Order: sequence, then structure tokens, then C-alpha cells
Amino acid sequence: MAGVIGIGGIFIKFKDPESMRVWYKSVLGMITNPYGVLFEFNGDTNTSQKGYLQLGTFEESSDYFGDPSQQAMLNLRVDDLTTFKSELEEKGVNVLNEIESYSYGKFLHISDPEGNRIELWEPVDIEFEKSEDDKMPMR
Repeated sequence: MAGVIGIGGIFIKFKDPESMRVWYKSVLGMITNPYGVLFEFNGDTNTSQKGYLQLGTFEESSDYFGDPSQQAMLNLRVDDLTTFKSELEEKGVNVLNEIESYSYGKFLHISDPEGNRIELWEPVDIEFEKSEDDKMPMR
């Protein structure tokens, strides 16, 4: 049987898509093209290491995305959140909170120039391989 194997893309409406592509490239170091931002996911440099992406399902009333009108949020994997936070602050990025740490990774929220909240995640992927009884709690 055929089925979904991962996230193919996340789509967000912008007032000025071209300037947002420039921002995502120059500030977050992402690869862009005329259609948006490209993601290449190879997991860890150790090819036997699994990497995981999360399609989060939140309650309609959740305030986790910040502004109630924001209906989607990017969660971007990063490799060194503490250093990256300092670099973002130097570039004048709006950092919304302090780094939060859990057994499955560290999290930080920023906003892009149009006010969209973005979650940065330094994952601990091994936590996703625990048995159902040992699963992590919801944030």
C-alpha cells in the first residue's frame, strides 16, 4: 500500500514573498529558489542515524503559535541552538523567548519580519525511538 513518507513542504502566505526569501536565506542560511525555501534532509552525518520530522496537531484554541490569526508555524531543525541564538540576536532577529530544554531537544521561538512565529529545534532524535510506555510528554 502506498502512503505518506514525510513532509513534502510547508506553505505560508506572505505580503512580500521575494523579500521573505531573501530574509530566510541571509538570516537563517537556508537555500532558496524562485518558489521558496528548499529543505534537504539527510539526517545526521552518520547515515545509520535516523532523523525525524514532526507534523504537529494542535488544538484550535492553542496560543503556541503566538498571534491567534497564525494558522501554521514552521519548526526548523538546527544543530547548535545556543550559538545560533547569539547569531540571530546579532542580526537583529526578534527572539521571542529563552531556550527551553526537554529530553527530546531544545526549542526557541523567533519571528520573521512579517511577524510569523518560527520554532527552532535542536533535536535529540533517539527519544523518538522509545517504547510507547516511555514516550515523552506533550509540551
